[in-house]
Amino acid sequence: MFIVNVEAAIYDNGKWLIIERSKKEEHAGGLLSLVGGKVDDEGNSFDILERTVKREIMEEVGVTVKEDLQYVHSTSFVTDSGDKVVDIVFLATYESGEAYAKSPDEVGEVFWFTTEEVANHTNSPVYLKESIKKAVSML
Repeated sequence: MFIVNVEAAIYDNGKWLIIERSKKEEHAGGLLSLVGGKVDDEGNSFDILERTVKREIMEEVGVTVKEDLQYVHSTSFVTDSGDKVVDIVFLATYESGEAYAKSPDEVGEVFWFTTEEVANHTNSPVYLKESIKKAVSML
């Protein structure tokens, strides 16, 4: 069985909304990341991935994105505790709100970084750089 996780590469005026994961997080604590989270079991449901990513964005950083999410790519990985995860990344366009670490147990800091800043940051894992690279190609 896999945990399903969704993330958003949120873009606005040449920059990406990037979070530093809380150091309290079991997986990848302290590393830079896209905003997102786990998909909850809703039984029979439509647009569950899209609704989940929008909900996670609001819960974690307090902003909204425009309706037109675009699929970027999917990956799989195993967490430090051995959980198997399928991760789906969407490209999203910022709409409104002031981004802040609304959920401090999950988000340590919030940044608006250029593509170059993400690529060169010492806390940017390879998978974040790859997601941004693929999202840039879709702009």
